[in-house]
Order: sequence, then C-alpha cells, then structure tokens
Amino acid sequence: MPSPDIIQLLPDSIANQIAAGEVVQRPASVVKELLENAIDAHATQIQVVLREAGRTLIQIIDNGSGMSETDARMSFERHATSKIRKSEDLFSIRTMGFRGEALASIAAVAQVELRTRQEGDELGTLIRIDGSEIKAQESIAAVKGTNLSVKNLFFNVPARRNFLKSNSVEMRHVLDEFQRVALSHPEVSFTLHHNDTEVFNLQPAKLVRRIVDIYGKSYREQLAFCQEDTSYVSVRGYIGKPEFARKTRGEQFFFVNDRYIKHSYLHHAVISAFDGTIPDGSHPFYVLFLEIDPSHIDINIHPTKTEIKFDDEKSVYAIVMAAVKKAVGVYNFSQSIDFDDNVNFFNQGTGTDPGLSFIPRTVMPDWAAQSKKGDNGPTKSNLTNWSKLFEGLQNTEDRGRELAAFEVSPVTVSRPTYHEESKTVASKINRMASEVISAPESDAVLFQLHNRYILSQVKDGIMLIDQKAAYERILYERYRKMLINRSGACQQLLFPKRIRLTHSDMQLVKETKKEIHSLGFEFDEFGANELIIRGIPADLPEESEQDLFEELIEQLKQSYSDLKLNKPESLSRSLARRFSVRYAVKLSFVEIHTLIDQLFASTDPNRTPGGEAIIVLLTMDKLTSIFKG
Repeated sequence: MPSPDIIQLLPDSIANQIAAGEVVQRPASVVKELLENAIDAHATQIQVVLREAGRTLIQIIDNGSGMSETDARMSFERHATSKIRKSEDLFSIRTMGFRGEALASIAAVAQVELRTRQEGDELGTLIRIDGSEIKAQESIAAVKGTNLSVKNLFFNVPARRNFLKSNSVEMRHVLDEFQRVALSHPEVSFTLHHNDTEVFNLQPAKLVRRIVDIYGKSYREQLAFCQEDTSYVSVRGYIGKPEFARKTRGEQFFFVNDRYIKHSYLHHAVISAFDGTIPDGSHPFYVLFLEIDPSHIDINIHPTKTEIKFDDEKSVYAIVMAAVKKAVGVYNFSQSIDFDDNVNFFNQGTGTDPGLSFIPRTVMPDWAAQSKKGDNGPTKSNLTNWSKLFEGLQNTEDRGRELAAFEVSPVTVSRPTYHEESKTVASKINRMASEVISAPESDAVLFQLHNRYILSQVKDGIMLIDQKAAYERILYERYRKMLINRSGACQQLLFPKRIRLTHSDMQLVKETKKEIHSLGFEFDEFGANELIIRGIPADLPEESEQDLFEELIEQLKQSYSDLKLNKPESLSRSLARRFSVRYAVKLSFVEIHTLIDQLFASTDPNRTPGGEAIIVLLTMDKLTSIFKG
C-alpha cells in the first residue's frame, strides 16, 4: 500500500511569518522598509513616531503620492509591487523597494493600520490588519499621502519578541536606519519622535548641511569634499579629515544610486587611501555616493537589500580609492571652500600635516610606575639633547639592569612570590590546566624577544610567554573584578574633557552607565549628545580621554554581539583584548618580574579568556629533535 502524501502548501499566514523572519528582524527593520516606501512615493516630508523603541508603536507619516483603494489592499499581498513588471526590470531598478515583501511581512507579525489618499481622490482608505487577517477596510477622510502605524510588533510570535534587546539597544538600531535614509535624501524633511520627545528635526538642505544637522556642529571643521567622475561610475560626497579619525566605527557610509550598502571591499579602498595619515585602529568618517548604471550592479542578493554586486569591482575599487586619496591630498594644501558651492565651506584647520600628530608613545602599566621613579621616564624623540644633562646622575646598577631588558640580554631574576591563594578560586578545569606548566624556577634566566615574547629557562627546557596574551589574561581578570565588585579606581582629571557622541552611541552609554562607572570612568551628561569626562580609570594606558572613551564604546558594541556570555564577562573579554595590544612594548627588569608574578597568580596562566595559548614549553627532547632533523 503506498504511503500517504505528506507535502502540502503552507497557508498564507504561515508563509508570511516565515518571510517576515528574513525581512523583519527588529523594529529598525520596519522603520527602514517604511521609510524607503515613503521615499519611493516621492514624499518631501516624512515623520517617524516611536514608542518603546518601536516595540509598541512605529508610525510613519508622509506627504507622498498615496494609494488608491485597490492599491492599498493589494500592497499587503506577497510579491505585490509597482516597481517591476518583468525580469529585465531587475537590472534597471532605481527605487528603494522592489520585492513586494515588506508590507506583507510586517502585517504578518504586527497589528497594522493604514490610512492613505491620493491627491485627486475625495476620500481616502483605511485598512486594519492583525497578523495577516484583515479586520476592517473602509473609506475615510484623510490628508494626501500615507499614514501607516505598526503596533505591538511580534505580538503573535512571542519567541521572536523575547529575542528583542532592551529599548536603548533597539533604539540605537532604529537611529542607524533613520540616519542612513536621512543622509541619502537631504532634500527631504525628516522628523523623529520617541516617547513624545523630539530626537531629530531635519529640514531640507544640501548634503553637507544634513551631515552637520545629524552629527553636530563639531563636524563643520572636519569635512572635506570628494568627487571623481568617470564613464563607468561617479563618486561624490564628503570624507573626514585625517586628524578627526575616531576609535569607533559606525560613521562610514556608502550609497549606490542613493541606496545604503555594506561593502567591505570598498571600505578597504577608503582605508587604503588614508594610509599613512591616520593611526592604526582609527576609522575615518565618510559619506560617499556612487552613481552607476543599474545594469552594472545586482541588488537582488539579500532581502535587506544592503548587499550589492558590481560587474567590475576592481574598477570601482580603484576609482573610489583615487577619489578619496585626491580629497585627502587637496585638504592638505587648501584653506577654504565656498559654502554656497555645496563643497567644503568650513574652516580647514591649522594646515599642519596630520601624519605628524601621531607619535608613538611608550606605554607603561601603572603598577610598574612606582618602580621606575628613578628612571628618565618614557623615551621621546625630542629629548635627545637635554637628556645629556642627567648623564651619570642615575644609579648605574639600576640603569644597567633596565638596559639589559631593553636590549634583549639575559637577566637573572629571583623566583617571584606567587599568590597561591588566588589560584584556589579557579574551577577544576582551570586548576588542571595550570598544573600543566608551572612557574619558572628560582634564579631562572629571563629575557624579552622583539617586544613580544618572554623567554625563560625551566627545568625541562625553555618556556615562551606571549607578552600580549599574558596581559590579556591579567587585564581580563582585573576588569571582571571591577565590573562585578563595582570597584574601579578613578583618576580625576585636572581639566574635565568635553566630548560629543552620535545619537546611537549616546543610547549605548545610557544603557551601560553602571558598567562604565564600575571601570573607573566618571562622567556627566552635558546636552543632548555630549558628555563631560571628569575621571578615567587609573590603570589604563596613557592616551587622550576621548580616544579611551571611544575605544570603550567600540568594545561595548562588540560585546553586545556575544549572546552566550553575560555582560561583565563579555565586556571584560572585549576590553582586555583591546587594551592588551598597547602593552606589546619594551619591558624593564621590574616589569618582566611583575608580569610573570601577576600571570601565575591568575586563575589560568596558560590560556587567554578566549582560549588561546599564553605559554608554550619547548622540552629538551623537542629541541633535540629539531636539531637532529
């Protein structure tokens, strides 16, 4: 007897919920899709109203062309669109939307109310839908345009709703989407209200004014105009001057035919153009628009439409890189550009070479500072002549020991006193791992290799310690203790530092205010998106307060992406990994001693928090086999 048929066609409501999983991931996805629909409707005024970061209400009001009664009903059907008619149209798309999935997907997971009217109609149309089920459709009095409200997102998919983050996190994503659309259409008026508070009120303006309106007046000084025209692609926009590069990402924008895209290959072109003018780990600001024949690109790759393919990526890469490099070069020599020409109309700065301001500094941990009071201090390039005045004044023995460490000569040290009591808090697995490799023996010979590794003779061979990885383990345990115990030591600033953040970064700071204070930062809010930094952690490397705070924000962003770890654990790992890079420097005799002391006092001296090896042991048998081949 044949088995019964088991394949069946899914109901539309379930199919729409599955499609919504690709298109509607969070409130920001809804804001993006509805804003793009308003742009496609040729709206010149768009209002966004949110409650609880979009959880309970997302309302988009525009003065666009509106829809007829039939179109309003059809717009909620899957694959219903006015943008394409045949397959060839996919390669000549100039509109933001074209798939015909957004409204159907949104209506499948929310309660939707649509009010719309075309200019020539006397009455408009009202449609109410709950989870793909039409509740009402009637004629009403309405203003020209479209008013679409999305209430109680994921009300019928509790699992999806539970995966949403806190309101401040979701609001950051909404702000990101809003700013991208607002940047790509500076000729359109945008307003954004959240919980009855006005966040943005952007009037129609030129691109440069829109950038300043979104990111603040401080950007007036850093914008440089960028333009390059070729037969294949045209590039225009603004870049940030090199000295304004920040430690945080998020202010890098590519628009292809006014559509925001993410493209790591083109981002590399921009970074390459800045090569030699910004320090490692910094990110320049840029808003670049690429105009290209739609037949040369494919935007039908992902439902979010933020990915794109070029038929000649190498040419686009070269043109973008040339345009940015030229803009960086022109900035170095030009002083002022006219405001009315919609290029860089702002003050061009001091005219100094931005590359000269990035002088590497020797970073010394705070716990080693006390032992170096008799030293000349960190070496700087401009101290060559006057330092001769102090020749012979320093203790010869101490100086000799320090030079020995700097010049990678063997140093005989006594066995450090390790704090065995701190090992008892380790888990059983960590204790077992710590027993694999023990601390160096008494009178072990230590020396530093290429500012990166510590080598030591042990009973059965040679121990190699990865200096950066060792500091990562030490810093991780220090930061984790601070976050759990709220015990970060703060060093007060003589002159408080005022810094400006983006709206999304400010939301993140508010969300993690307790954690930031626990690390030793002391700050107050000053205006809508500004902070006054009054104190910084006492044990952080020497650097400007703004750079330190920006790096902290960058790590907060990254730590939120790790859902498997709790907040203190994730943030501790991120900060330790970030700041350990700064300790890959020459170490004195005392610093090497202290490094090993603190490493073997940690819960697991053999592994970083991420599981990478810190210590490698080359046994005598292994060394013998190497030489014998």
